[in-house]
Amino acid sequence: MNPQPLIGVLAVQGNFREHAAVLRRLGADAVEVRKPEELDALDGLVIPGGESTAITRLIRAYGLEAAIRRFQQPLLGTCAGMILLDRQHLGLMDIDVERNAYGRQVASFEADLELSGEEKPLRGVFIRAPRVTALGPEVEVLAELDGEPVLLREGRFLVASFHPELTDDTRVHERFLELVRQWAYVRT
Repeated sequence: MNPQPLIGVLAVQGNFREHAAVLRRLGADAVEVRKPEELDALDGLVIPGGESTAITRLIRAYGLEAAIRRFQQPLLGTCAGMILLDRQHLGLMDIDVERNAYGRQVASFEADLELSGEEKPLRGVFIRAPRVTALGPEVEVLAELDGEPVLLREGRFLVASFHPELTDDTRVHERFLELVRQWAYVRT
């Protein structure tokens, strides 16, 4: 892997521009992904928040569904991206997720989250956020909201119920880039 990891951001719908901007600020090369072959050279992939049904339809239409399942590098899924990675959709993570579990758009909110290994709270922006309803034994909870998991990791997957790209706090993306570096090291 190059010193600057090449991170793709699924760019069919949702907050892909915001994720790309954060990744670039952190020194990564970020590219928008809309075709299966664009996954080939990537060191990692972000599946952003947006509307999960629309994203699912579009990745099928663009032929990306099977390509994402085959993708062997780390993945970050936020909000709708978390939904897509669950057991019922792409089946890549050992979690079940309920859509819009914190309410409709008008019920959106922000909250301080306790982030594992950190003293400073992490600000979470919850917009029609999903809720994890079940998780497998290998899934590590990294942050909770009122006792419910909202940031989780399983192997090469990192998912969040909230939108880390909508705050100035880059720690979720930093953790993802660290995962990308670790994964590249382990694989070489």
